[in-house]
Amino acid sequence: MAGRIARNDIDEVRSRVNIADVVGDYVTLKSAGVGSLKGLCPFHDERSPSFHVRPQVGRYHCFGCGEDGDVFDFVIKQDHTTFQEAVERMAAKIGFTLHYEEGDGPRTDYNARARLIAANEAAQQFYVSQLTTAAAEPARQFLGERGFDPAAAQHFGVGFAPKSYDALRDHLRGRGFTIDEIVSAGLVSQGDRSPYDRFRGRLMWPIRDVTGATIGFGARRLLDDDKGPKYLNTPETPIYHKSQVLYGLDLARRDISKQKQVVIVEGYTDVMACHLAGITTAVATCGTSFGVDHIKVLRPMLGDSASRDLSQLGNIVFTFDPDEAGQRAASRAFAEESRFASQTYVAVAPGGLDPCDLRLARGDAAVTRLIETKRPMFEFIIRRRLAAHDIETAEGRVAGLRDAAPVVAGIRDRTLATAYTRETAKWLGLDIPEVRRAVENARQRAGSSSNDHRPGGAAPATHTGSSGEAVAVPDEPVAGLRLLPNDPITRMERDAVMAMVQQPGHVGAPLLGLAAAATFSAPMLSVVRDAVVANVDAIGAGDWLERLLQDVPGPFRGLVQELALAPIPARTDEDLALYARSIVVALVERDLLARKASLLGQLQRADPNEQADRRAEIQRQLVDIDAQRMRLRADAEAAANS
Repeated sequence: MAGRIARNDIDEVRSRVNIADVVGDYVTLKSAGVGSLKGLCPFHDERSPSFHVRPQVGRYHCFGCGEDGDVFDFVIKQDHTTFQEAVERMAAKIGFTLHYEEGDGPRTDYNARARLIAANEAAQQFYVSQLTTAAAEPARQFLGERGFDPAAAQHFGVGFAPKSYDALRDHLRGRGFTIDEIVSAGLVSQGDRSPYDRFRGRLMWPIRDVTGATIGFGARRLLDDDKGPKYLNTPETPIYHKSQVLYGLDLARRDISKQKQVVIVEGYTDVMACHLAGITTAVATCGTSFGVDHIKVLRPMLGDSASRDLSQLGNIVFTFDPDEAGQRAASRAFAEESRFASQTYVAVAPGGLDPCDLRLARGDAAVTRLIETKRPMFEFIIRRRLAAHDIETAEGRVAGLRDAAPVVAGIRDRTLATAYTRETAKWLGLDIPEVRRAVENARQRAGSSSNDHRPGGAAPATHTGSSGEAVAVPDEPVAGLRLLPNDPITRMERDAVMAMVQQPGHVGAPLLGLAAAATFSAPMLSVVRDAVVANVDAIGAGDWLERLLQDVPGPFRGLVQELALAPIPARTDEDLALYARSIVVALVERDLLARKASLLGQLQRADPNEQADRRAEIQRQLVDIDAQRMRLRADAEAAANS
């Protein structure tokens, strides 16, 4: 049994993997300046992007929730793996052979999660091979009757599970998988005597995660003597959680990010029909209703931020069957609508056809029109609530208004809420002021307030900076940049320290030495400055950031991480170099001017007859300060012209 991964291999994998590629599988990233990318945080709900990635540094940081780390941390938190599993997955991604400090050397089976994925991948290949057998005729007939040819089946990886209790089990055993692994993957069930194949005589759809790895299956009943449910899915396993997966997301994710659209359909064949009709942003839930965990998966891909620019907002389109079950699904989806900043819509096909039946009956163009003629979610829900009442009567209109008013009151955009107030009044045949009062009453009933409570504590310890000031060290981790005052002086200090942390090579050791004496109005920034100056001999080292984190008190590490990941306002590498040096020059020059003003005051107060030596020393210091300022300006001009 292999033991711990060799430390050098861990560092090598970390340096070779592009963290932006890994994060990009889950989050839509956009440029946030030279060497910096940003997107919606996948670890908490947010409406404006605060999640930043620095590929050159190999780290990410969320300025909203504080999540921070390298590529291994991201994989661990996103996919709930162990550290060793994360390293092994990234090694497999780049084709790197790991070595272990104990055991019998390199291994390629890697870890439990990888083994379960491998078992599912092998099962998927087995099911695909079975689709061409004579026993699979019912499966081929099912696909053909719904307009799916062999090419479509191949594209979506559709297969067939033979009507056997041990065909897959024995196949996987022959491929080297243990019974425990096959059971853990959800591919066989544990019987009284022995494990048996979970899926038998069924059409099989592979369910893949966002990276395209097969983690489970959806199975459709085909045979009359099959007494099981119409659809049977993989049970909950260490790698398959039905509330967090969406069928077709591996195929749709890039177009979801590109088009800022996702279409939520209700079945596997609906996903296939939509994609074949050109709606390549379609996905479906897997045996569960659309919920919060699905939203968490989709929002970062959509770039679902609370932008005021409507052209930047995405749209989420739900397709529902017109039957009662479909109506309940619509209500559940509406309950989660407020979690999206993007606009939500509902598409219901004429005649109550689902996308698969619609494509079969009327062709690809009809599926495209279905999505194009979508209706806003609010309109759909309001009209549905009104339809439950007889609005031809006064009592029915009053009841309908009471039922619809909370929907209008829940619309976040007040301008849109006003528009729906007018529309609701028109649909009910009531006066607008009457509807407006009902909406306002509903809004007041739904209102809530919250209070912030700040716990007290003992007096914090202090840290003495290089310039002599005492800096409070809080008992708990500081919140980082959000604690800093938002005045011009502090902003300049923040930007200068940010340049020192991110671009010490461009700033240069001599200038960092001058910055060591600068006094800060925000003392916590001086703590970080001290760590930079203390490590000036390590500029350019691969572990530069780790050195800084080790040299600051624990509560300040979050601040260092934020300073290391925050975007710098530069468009090109040349701008970056010039900016990094100029902002630190500004900090040093500001400090020199402050020292000059202090010396001039001392010179004025010195008695010209009794303090000649003191006056001469002050004059010498003033000349030295002016010389330093001239050198700074000359260096800045030379850098700008180089």
